[in-house]
Amino acid sequence: MQIPQLHTIDLVIIAAYLLFVILLGVYLSKRQKNESDYFLAGRSLTWPIVGFSLFASNMGSNSLVGLAGSGYKMGFAIFSYEWMASFVLILFAVFFLPFFLKNKIFTVPEMLEKRYNKISRIYFSIITILLNVFIDTAATLFAGSLVIQMAFPDISLTTIIWGIAIIAAFYTMLGGLASVVYSDVVQAILLIFGSIVLTYIAYTKVGGWDNIVANIDAKKLTIIQASDHPDLPWPALFSGVFILGFYFWITNQFIAQRALASKNTMQGQWGALFAGFLKLSVLFIMILPGVIGIMLYPNIENPDKIYPTMVFSLLPTGVLGLVLAGFIAALMSSVDSSLNSAATLLSMDFYRKIWPNVSPTKMIKMAKFTIVILTIVAAIWAPYINQFPSLWDYLQMILSFICPPIAALYIIGLFTSKVNGYGATATIAIGIILSIVSLFYMNAEWMPHYLYLAGFIFIICVLVLLSVSYFYRHKEQKDLTNLIWTMEHYRAESKTLAHLPFYKNYRYQSIGLLFLIAVLLIIF
Repeated sequence: MQIPQLHTIDLVIIAAYLLFVILLGVYLSKRQKNESDYFLAGRSLTWPIVGFSLFASNMGSNSLVGLAGSGYKMGFAIFSYEWMASFVLILFAVFFLPFFLKNKIFTVPEMLEKRYNKISRIYFSIITILLNVFIDTAATLFAGSLVIQMAFPDISLTTIIWGIAIIAAFYTMLGGLASVVYSDVVQAILLIFGSIVLTYIAYTKVGGWDNIVANIDAKKLTIIQASDHPDLPWPALFSGVFILGFYFWITNQFIAQRALASKNTMQGQWGALFAGFLKLSVLFIMILPGVIGIMLYPNIENPDKIYPTMVFSLLPTGVLGLVLAGFIAALMSSVDSSLNSAATLLSMDFYRKIWPNVSPTKMIKMAKFTIVILTIVAAIWAPYINQFPSLWDYLQMILSFICPPIAALYIIGLFTSKVNGYGATATIAIGIILSIVSLFYMNAEWMPHYLYLAGFIFIICVLVLLSVSYFYRHKEQKDLTNLIWTMEHYRAESKTLAHLPFYKNYRYQSIGLLFLIAVLLIIF
């Protein structure tokens, strides 16, 4: 494939975007007075900013390349991860976020200490930090830099990785979460616009929907697949896909930190539901182009190359620069989000615990130093990812082993007072054992599909949590008033919502989003 020459206007657009995010970080650095300002943007975010930021943080270079590639390989089936994300965001808005905000936590693992014990908080913080640095940041830098290198073939991959990492770290370090989320808004708009343009050009080139239906296997235009589907059998949607979605959208600091910074509970709920609405657009602007690519480029051996192939071969001068700016925006959005969340976890879950009386100024300095160190580690590791392709092929599989114990602790812990810290510790222990065994035997013929395995591990962890907690039920007493969802909370909230017009009531909004999900599943 011949790479088109970037026009001056393309370079100007890309340079203007990079300059913007740097200046934004400098501007917002002047507004930091305490930890809340730096780590949670002063808890001042409104719903559009929360929603766009949640969407942009998730739609990194991995997602753009991966969704288009999966669309090319398996069709609309990959959308099951996206509509499940919308469903999980409804659960987040309705049940979990109100309790997160009511307890004024800085980190999601902090909730585990309030509900259970310190062990569960420390364990989950360590797991999240490692995933943020070695998975989210490093893999995003690597995947994104491969595409950028196609536009600038004379620049080495390592140079591009370090360039993107330094810029993202610079404005994240200066402005904290505020610079991350406000730049995310611009990044989300660029990303959506660029994806729409690419989809429209590709859609027009193949002659519209009728030609797509006539030339593409009907199974690839169907979201829900048969039970024998090798990648996404439908029963697995209610085990592994749900558990992975729950981990990512509710308990991952990388994502949840935006909602924790909401101005109030209602703004956070609206923002989460808005993000769920935006996720539904992925079918049309990110997966559909990959499916169309089957018609345009039928002989591509590596499906992950379909996105960069379409970008560089279909887009005209000028538009190419805008879409590349959107791609870089998506890349940096994921990098800045993971860096900021990892720095928050290290600062609040470890540094503050060791030195509880540290001043806000020193805490922020420590966070900035942490961002620098994490950036260096991720940038050093990123180029080596290419030498271990199987590690990244098995990313979803590995997460399926790690996530179930965490999901069990949060889900069961919110809806019953019958579990305690003893059960949580035992759940973590059995989760670690099952994860190691599953990882060691993941290629064994007797091992079930990893999405089913996630469900089995989850059930085992729930049983351990309930049984051990019951055995030690008299040895731990805690005030769980603000930690357990009850019908009393529901009735009290209903009185508040009764004074709102229906379109401002998040319950009606949730029903509307569920309706949209159902419509898409019925149509496709």
